[in-house]
Amino acid sequence: MRVGPLKVKAQLFCGDEAAMGPGKADLLEAIGREGSISAAGRDLGMSYRRTWILVDEMNRCFREKLVEATPGGGRGRGARLTGAGHSVLQAYRDLEHALAKASAGDPLARLDRLLRDVPLKAAL
Repeated sequence: MRVGPLKVKAQLFCGDEAAMGPGKADLLEAIGREGSISAAGRDLGMSYRRTWILVDEMNRCFREKLVEATPGGGRGRGARLTGAGHSVLQAYRDLEHALAKASAGDPLARLDRLLRDVPLKAAL
Protein backbone atom coordinates (compact mmCIF):
# COMPACT_ATOMS: atom_id res chain seq x y z
CA MET A 1 0.00 0.00 0.00
CA ARG A 2 1.37 3.42 -0.90
CA VAL A 3 1.03 6.54 1.18
CA GLY A 4 2.36 9.24 -1.10
CA PRO A 5 5.92 8.19 -1.90
CA LEU A 6 6.08 5.66 0.96
CA LYS A 7 5.29 2.00 0.41
CA VAL A 8 3.93 0.42 3.57
CA LYS A 9 4.10 -3.37 3.59
CA ALA A 10 2.94 -5.30 6.65
CA GLN A 11 4.00 -8.92 6.95
CA LEU A 12 2.99 -11.25 9.76
CA PHE A 13 5.40 -14.11 10.50
CA CYS A 14 4.88 -17.56 11.97
CA GLY A 15 8.39 -18.69 12.86
CA ASP A 16 10.40 -18.00 9.70
CA GLU A 17 7.39 -18.23 7.34
CA ALA A 18 5.40 -15.24 6.16
CA ALA A 19 1.91 -16.14 7.38
CA MET A 20 0.23 -13.05 5.91
CA GLY A 21 1.23 -10.15 3.73
CA PRO A 22 -0.27 -8.06 0.96
CA GLY A 23 -0.03 -10.79 -1.68
CA LYS A 24 -1.63 -13.42 0.53
CA ALA A 25 -4.40 -11.01 1.49
CA ASP A 26 -5.01 -10.37 -2.23
CA LEU A 27 -5.10 -14.14 -2.76
CA LEU A 28 -7.69 -14.60 0.00
CA GLU A 29 -9.85 -11.90 -1.57
CA ALA A 30 -9.54 -13.56 -4.99
CA ILE A 31 -10.48 -16.98 -3.56
CA GLY A 32 -13.52 -15.42 -1.92
CA ARG A 33 -14.50 -13.77 -5.19
CA GLU A 34 -13.70 -16.69 -7.56
CA GLY A 35 -14.67 -19.65 -5.36
CA SER A 36 -11.62 -21.51 -6.61
CA ILE A 37 -7.94 -21.55 -5.68
CA SER A 38 -6.79 -22.13 -9.25
CA ALA A 39 -9.12 -19.44 -10.65
CA ALA A 40 -7.89 -17.01 -7.99
CA GLY A 41 -4.30 -17.75 -9.02
CA ARG A 42 -5.11 -17.17 -12.68
CA ASP A 43 -6.83 -13.90 -11.80
CA LEU A 44 -3.67 -12.75 -9.99
CA GLY A 45 -1.27 -14.07 -12.64
CA MET A 46 0.15 -16.81 -10.40
CA SER A 47 1.02 -20.36 -11.31
CA TYR A 48 -1.21 -23.14 -10.04
CA ARG A 49 1.63 -24.51 -7.91
CA ARG A 50 2.51 -21.13 -6.36
CA THR A 51 -1.13 -20.47 -5.48
CA TRP A 52 -1.48 -23.79 -3.69
CA ILE A 53 1.83 -23.30 -1.84
CA LEU A 54 0.62 -19.93 -0.51
CA VAL A 55 -2.72 -21.37 0.62
CA ASP A 56 -0.90 -24.24 2.34
CA GLU A 57 1.43 -21.78 4.13
CA MET A 58 -1.50 -19.74 5.40
CA ASN A 59 -3.43 -22.81 6.52
CA ARG A 60 -0.39 -24.16 8.39
CA CYS A 61 0.44 -20.86 10.10
CA PHE A 62 -2.92 -19.98 11.61
CA ARG A 63 -4.67 -21.87 14.40
CA GLU A 64 -7.61 -22.56 12.09
CA LYS A 65 -7.66 -23.07 8.34
CA LEU A 66 -8.27 -19.91 6.34
CA VAL A 67 -9.27 -21.73 3.14
CA GLU A 68 -11.23 -24.95 2.70
CA ALA A 69 -11.08 -26.67 -0.66
CA THR A 70 -13.16 -29.43 -2.17
CA PRO A 71 -11.29 -30.89 -5.16
CA GLY A 72 -12.82 -31.25 -8.58
CA GLY A 73 -15.18 -29.16 -10.64
CA GLY A 74 -18.91 -28.90 -10.51
CA ARG A 75 -21.53 -28.04 -7.97
CA GLY A 76 -20.32 -27.86 -4.38
CA ARG A 77 -16.67 -28.02 -5.44
CA GLY A 78 -13.97 -25.38 -5.29
CA ALA A 79 -12.73 -23.30 -2.38
CA ARG A 80 -14.09 -20.91 0.18
CA LEU A 81 -12.80 -18.74 2.96
CA THR A 82 -13.58 -20.07 6.41
CA GLY A 83 -14.79 -17.83 9.22
CA ALA A 84 -11.16 -17.60 10.34
CA GLY A 85 -10.17 -16.67 6.79
CA HIS A 86 -12.64 -13.79 6.73
CA SER A 87 -11.49 -12.65 10.20
CA VAL A 88 -7.79 -12.76 9.33
CA LEU A 89 -8.36 -10.93 6.04
CA GLN A 90 -10.39 -8.17 7.73
CA ALA A 91 -7.88 -7.80 10.58
CA TYR A 92 -5.01 -7.60 8.09
CA ARG A 93 -6.77 -4.94 5.98
CA ASP A 94 -7.52 -3.01 9.21
CA LEU A 95 -3.81 -3.21 10.11
CA GLU A 96 -2.83 -1.91 6.67
CA HIS A 97 -5.24 1.00 7.06
CA ALA A 98 -3.91 1.84 10.53
CA LEU A 99 -0.30 1.71 9.31
CA ALA A 100 -1.09 3.95 6.36
CA LYS A 101 -2.84 6.45 8.64
CA ALA A 102 0.07 6.42 11.11
CA SER A 103 2.59 6.86 8.28
CA ALA A 104 0.92 9.96 6.84
CA GLY A 105 2.17 12.32 9.54
CA ASP A 106 4.90 14.94 9.84
CA PRO A 107 7.98 12.68 9.36
CA LEU A 108 6.67 11.54 5.98
CA ALA A 109 5.80 15.13 4.99
CA ARG A 110 9.36 16.24 5.87
CA LEU A 111 10.87 13.42 3.80
CA ASP A 112 8.48 14.09 0.93
CA ARG A 113 9.65 17.72 0.75
CA LEU A 114 13.24 16.47 0.29
CA LEU A 115 12.35 13.86 -2.32
CA ARG A 116 12.50 14.49 -6.08
CA ASP A 117 9.35 13.89 -8.15
CA VAL A 118 11.36 11.59 -10.45
CA PRO A 119 14.95 10.35 -10.20
CA LEU A 120 17.75 11.99 -12.16
CA LYS A 121 19.05 10.06 -15.16
CA ALA A 122 21.68 7.50 -14.22
CA ALA A 123 25.25 8.77 -14.49
CA LEU A 124 26.48 5.53 -16.05
